Amino acid sequence: MTVSAHPVTDPVCEHGEGPVWCARWGGLRLVDMLAGDVLALDSSGAVRRRHVGKVAAALRPRAAGGFVVAGERELLLAGSDDLDAPLRSLGEAWTDPSVRMNDGGCDPDGRFYIGTMAYDAAPGRGTLYVTERDGTLNPVLTGVTVSNGFDFSPDGSLAYYNDTATGRVDVLDYDPERGLSGRRPFAVIEPGHGTPDGLTVDAEGGVWVALWQGSAVRRYAPDGTLDAVVTLPVTKVSAVAFGGDGLDRLYITTSALDVDRAEQPLAGAVFAADPGVRGRPVLETTL
Repeated sequence: MTVSAHPVTDPVCEHGEGPVWCARWGGLRLVDMLAGDVLALDSSGAVRRRHVGKVAAALRPRAAGGFVVAGERELLLAGSDDLDAPLRSLGEAWTDPSVRMNDGGCDPDGRFYIGTMAYDAAPGRGTLYVTERDGTLNPVLTGVTVSNGFDFSPDGSLAYYNDTATGRVDVLDYDPERGLSGRRPFAVIEPGHGTPDGLTVDAEGGVWVALWQGSAVRRYAPDGTLDAVVTLPVTKVSAVAFGGDGLDRLYITTSALDVDRAEQPLAGAVFAADPGVRGRPVLETTL
């Protein structure tokens, strides 16, 4: 099945990433990652922007209200859902300026995970961390290159994860006490079709994967077979999230990094598609 997508914003991002729909927020939020900005898109299509630092890598709602933003090397907590709410830093997690935070997400028990990568994408320099209640980061996966998409199956027993450089989507087992284990391949992206970036899982267990340099989003059924493709008029497709009142609209972020805007005038826009399946409410953090 092929699904078409249409732009719902102008090219508002240099490097759009990390879309999140939260009903409390009144719409979609995303990051313009290397600009260090969080953007809010409301139902009218208006976009508001807030600068939070050198990098805004990812964000998630907090179960108690407010949200967490992953900065360059620190996590920032807001105590209310207002886009402009004051932010409190949990402290610099490391001092190496060549490594930054990238994509992240939450497990079903409220723990916040954040991945890293080297600015030059050097192999093996990234890590996937889990955040403890006191804000410390503990490594879960080491030796990764570009830590990316992260989400869970509807029953919470499986986690899906992308290290973009591997060209595949991996699946892990999840246990509330033991955490993640048993990492193994779930789906492989064929050479020439892009590499896996952000991902989200729908209510039926289908895994939607944004393809960087692939001009597409793919849906993989729970058994790993490819069963739907969303096509886009830009090459650098970065991340996906379900939203809308019925969680039946797929929002897609894109990037204009090193893209000729004359050839791809919509690079950096947010797109939407109606794929005929619903998503799930975003997993929130107990931070």
